[in-house]
Amino acid sequence: MDAQHTACGGGRRGSRRIIATLVVASLTTTGCQGMADTRQGPTTADGRRIDNTVADWPLKFVQHSFGVRCYSTYGCTVDYNGFRHVSHSEDQLRPALSDVHPDALKNASVGYIGVRNFPDPARVSWRSKDGVRHDEQVDIGAIFADQLIVHEVPRDEISEGVSIWDPGILLVVDDRTISVYMRAFIPTKAPQIPGNPRSTHRDDWVLAWSRRY
Repeated sequence: MDAQHTACGGGRRGSRRIIATLVVASLTTTGCQGMADTRQGPTTADGRRIDNTVADWPLKFVQHSFGVRCYSTYGCTVDYNGFRHVSHSEDQLRPALSDVHPDALKNASVGYIGVRNFPDPARVSWRSKDGVRHDEQVDIGAIFADQLIVHEVPRDEISEGVSIWDPGILLVVDDRTISVYMRAFIPTKAPQIPGNPRSTHRDDWVLAWSRRY
């Protein structure tokens, strides 16, 4: 790593001049440009890069972040991509969504990042508010089979040439209903809040799928 950094940034002097020269020669053909390419954006299964600019319309994704929220449930557990995301008490009823905060979903974040499309279905187990046990599978890959980013921003309002990165997927268990939302940070040409120059983006949670059990 030190040798690569030096080759791109100016070359070493001293007793390792010959080694540094060889590293520079190697990186001239494959190094600095190659390293830059790896940061250009995600790629499809066949290696094509997805930058997700307006020119790449419609916007697609090849990996995502994931999160879970459970409301009005007992013992809610959710497993996805080999990881248990929540494991709540069997004896305590989780608060209702309306009791948590009016903007609880709006402000929800997802912290499990870099999930390649797509793992096996999420396994969801819980008891609804009436005490009935539910064990279900939610196939995230089937919900987003086209791998299109779900958003509500018209194409002509999105900033030109700005890459749009991995969207977040949020699975919400609310009593007897499971809902799946997607959110992507999408830069916009104009502020979304008049007079606020820091609001040139949209990052809404958009409902993609819902089912009552």
